[in-house]
Amino acid sequence: MIRVSEDMIDPGEVLAAFESSATNAGAVVSFLGRVRSQAGETEVRSLFLQHYPGVTEKYIANVEAETRRRWTIDDILIIHRVGELKPGEAIVFVCVSAAHRREAFEAADFLMDYLKTEALFWKKEITQAGETWIEPREQDYMDAARWNQLSKDR
Repeated sequence: MIRVSEDMIDPGEVLAAFESSATNAGAVVSFLGRVRSQAGETEVRSLFLQHYPGVTEKYIANVEAETRRRWTIDDILIIHRVGELKPGEAIVFVCVSAAHRREAFEAADFLMDYLKTEALFWKKEITQAGETWIEPREQDYMDAARWNQLSKDR
């Protein structure tokens, strides 16, 4: 399931519901991404995320399909927030269930690498110093690129 929304994410509630439906899974892996309170030495007031409705969800669905192609997965849940978020609030929550832990861990890691670098979200950080549009870091692209090599090695 994929959900892009301005609604707050309650990780405990979402994870409990996901786990209760994963009755055959030997592993459930989750990842919660949150708004940081600091950007270097500057206090973050908020993070504003925009997306292109319909297109963003379609891209995420393509990444989910690629994840299922690469790993044997029971289920995937991707929730991503948009709008204005305050420090400490959840930005993204990903859950993956699979028969075995390695599959679940790798699939969740793959999803996050591609959500971080390729998903159609625009992020603006609002700090005491002003507003800055945020781009993925070079390390984020390197993290995502490793999956291309791992795919060739399999």
